[in-house]
Amino acid sequence: MTHIRFISTSTIQAAASPKELTRRIELTPWDLQLLLVDHIQKGLLFFKPTPSQEKELQASSVIDHLKNSLSRTLDIFYPLAGRLVMVENDDDKTASFFVDCNNLGAQFVHAVADDVTVADILDPIYVLDIVNSFFLMNGVLNYQGISKPLLAVQVTELVDGIFIGCTLNHCVVDGSPFWHFFNTWSEISRGNSTDSTSQSPPIFQRCYFDGFIDFPLHIPFHQNEIPDERSFPTPLKQKVFHFSKKKISQLKAKANAEMGTTSISSLQAVMGHLWRAVVRSRHYKDNQEVHYRLLVGVRQRIQPPLPAEYVGNAVLYGNITTTVDNLLEHGLGWAAWQINKAIASQTAEEVKKYIEDWVNSPKIFKFSAVTSNAMITGSSPRFNVYGNDFGCGRPVAVRSGVSNKYDGKLTVFPGIEEGSMDFEACLSPETLQAMADDAEFMEALAS
Repeated sequence: MTHIRFISTSTIQAAASPKELTRRIELTPWDLQLLLVDHIQKGLLFFKPTPSQEKELQASSVIDHLKNSLSRTLDIFYPLAGRLVMVENDDDKTASFFVDCNNLGAQFVHAVADDVTVADILDPIYVLDIVNSFFLMNGVLNYQGISKPLLAVQVTELVDGIFIGCTLNHCVVDGSPFWHFFNTWSEISRGNSTDSTSQSPPIFQRCYFDGFIDFPLHIPFHQNEIPDERSFPTPLKQKVFHFSKKKISQLKAKANAEMGTTSISSLQAVMGHLWRAVVRSRHYKDNQEVHYRLLVGVRQRIQPPLPAEYVGNAVLYGNITTTVDNLLEHGLGWAAWQINKAIASQTAEEVKKYIEDWVNSPKIFKFSAVTSNAMITGSSPRFNVYGNDFGCGRPVAVRSGVSNKYDGKLTVFPGIEEGSMDFEACLSPETLQAMADDAEFMEALAS
């Protein structure tokens, strides 16, 4: 079994400390509901830079170059160099949390996997378990940001490649600012100054909540009731399913034709196809209840809309419940239409009602509450993943870590070819094998 060698650990701080006016950032209901789940872990695989590319980096090593460019990126994304603060409210036995932009720094680890090649990551049927070792803070929950870094980067050198694994506290960011940070870092790394990147500056203000939320929020939170150890789904496997632009177009056309509409999107059609395939492969009883949970971005669904550059969480959970026979007796169009309706139901009024209800009765999400008959899809094919060139070429693959994984978790990314999509599916080996034997499912994967 391959082992990771850890070469060095550094603390990377922003070059300039934030002004006192921006020292404290409040956490919203969208942020606080994630205190007891894992961090976001996403990483990119690159071939090693050529000698000419290394020379252009103008640093003693690629590692030093990445450290320096990360420090300059933290000048822009300064909260990521901070820590969470928990305040115990004795009057009502609750707790409050906020981000202290104290510039204590992000963690940066340089590691080596001596006998792992880029092909070892790209070629296997299932994602290798060693990929989980390319990320830091496995098993660390978000609330532990009170003592641990909010951002932890591990750069792992392979025989012929480099993997940049980024772990970010999910109470501080969701997928949109995660990739906004990654895009900005890569642009600075390949030579742009902090004030000349094409990326829009991040926005940390909580103006949307003015008038109907009093910060800081008081929530029931007791550390002594949280289990010390996290269990990971070791019997599960991960496989990346690639859908070409052509096959996606065919699924979308089929779903819309079956429902007599043009409203079903490409993503909804592919998710419907995957949902039906997983349910077929799990061999449930016909009357078994099944669920599909969606992470729905609401930045543009509220009034006034949140800016795309807003740093924080802005996601609600859509939930579809049906029975196995109902899902499978209907076609692809019906499944995709249920997903379409669940997303459309997240209106500005529903978002505001959710926030107000949460403030009155806070609910902190736990992945242990996810049932075995549920699937959930996170991330987005719209994120700029393959544009992240750090000065040594574009990535050849994206992978996620072990965080927030369970039987039925799907993570969607853009594919490396324009218009394609990749779904990283975390499922039991038995389900994955049954899907490989499912002609209807596999036909949509054929080139």
